Amino acid sequence: MRLAELLRRSTEYLREKGVPSPRVDAELLLAEGLALTRVQLYTEHDRPLTAAELERVRVLLRRRGRREPLAYVLGEWGFRRLTLSVDARALIPRPETEVVVERCLALLAAEEAPRVLDVGVGSGAIALAIADEHPGARVTGVDVSADALELARENARRTGLEVDLRDGGFEVAAEGWDLVVANPPYVREDEYESVQPEIHWEPRAALVGEGLHAELARAARTRRLVLEVGDGQAGDVAGALAGLGYAEVRITRDLAERERVVEGHRA
Repeated sequence: MRLAELLRRSTEYLREKGVPSPRVDAELLLAEGLALTRVQLYTEHDRPLTAAELERVRVLLRRRGRREPLAYVLGEWGFRRLTLSVDARALIPRPETEVVVERCLALLAAEEAPRVLDVGVGSGAIALAIADEHPGARVTGVDVSADALELARENARRTGLEVDLRDGGFEVAAEGWDLVVANPPYVREDEYESVQPEIHWEPRAALVGEGLHAELARAARTRRLVLEVGDGQAGDVAGALAGLGYAEVRITRDLAERERVVEGHRA
């Protein structure tokens, strides 16, 4: 089989399996399996493939066909300026979470060495991105999942960035910080079964929860709090922060124009 035919068949296979972006996913999986760039898939379209190459690609396609997230199949994912290892130990870093980092950096821009806490650090995406783009920041990441912490440590080693990673949850936010940031679980129990199949591959404990934004806001001793929220939740979370004494409460939209980030200040 030649490369062009494999790309055509792979795209059709993923389309039949209900994958939302079959062509793009097929390109990325073939590039990974054949150690090519996406451009080379087209410049070398007439290239014949070996049996070993075909088998490597088939393994990847079968995984994606079962609706395993593309990021998990590839084993790495881009987040702002970083490329991070990703697997089922933690949530996949998403573009909307990049807006969370953007707001944190804006709030910390005038500070030389702020103390920053990322609660529920997961893969380390938020904590490592802040450390990368604000070299003076002293960043700590905590998680109650030992598996997630190990993945975050792997990403700290991969990126060469200094972040203090340790076991813990909301209680660490009470230690006193310049900024606390979190992407707490916010999928309601009654919503979970109806989410797209890929979501069910991610850690359920990192996805499903209610009322955790207000709980963290109540526990935190911090001058600034930045939270990622689910669709339709920003108004309620903003109201909760105001009711707890946070000032200058602000809602920021993500690139899809959804209200995604809520922040507040304390004296």
